[in-house]
Amino acid sequence: MAAQGIFTIATSGQGFYEFTPEVLRWTAGRGDGLLTLFVRHTSCSLLVQENADPSVRHDLAGFLRRLAPPADAAAMAWLTHRLEGPDDMPAHIRAMLLPVSLSIPVAGGRPLLGTWQGIFLVEHRDRPHRREVAAHFA
Repeated sequence: MAAQGIFTIATSGQGFYEFTPEVLRWTAGRGDGLLTLFVRHTSCSLLVQENADPSVRHDLAGFLRRLAPPADAAAMAWLTHRLEGPDDMPAHIRAMLLPVSLSIPVAGGRPLLGTWQGIFLVEHRDRPHRREVAAHFA
């Protein structure tokens, strides 16, 4: 039977916010199927990434900052969208490059993630937000 829900994730600025435990609780007892997750915002992303060693997330965050630095950096002088601050347009660039939806197979009510994989919301903005991730299981 299909099910839908919303995960609300409070962020405190740029970073990786794991919500695998919440997903595990939500899928428990649902049997076999496919879980689809979709983030309902344009300046954050979703990732399945290593959740064992925090240095992986640190290095990925550093890469994203180098890839799309703040709009007030000299290299980003070409940006025109600056209405919401220097972190806004770089956040949209990062969200364009990273996935905003995930499809994860589920067996026996458990997502078939690898040993070191976790599900993360990647916040690309500097200030805190309440992000919503829509979930669909069928």
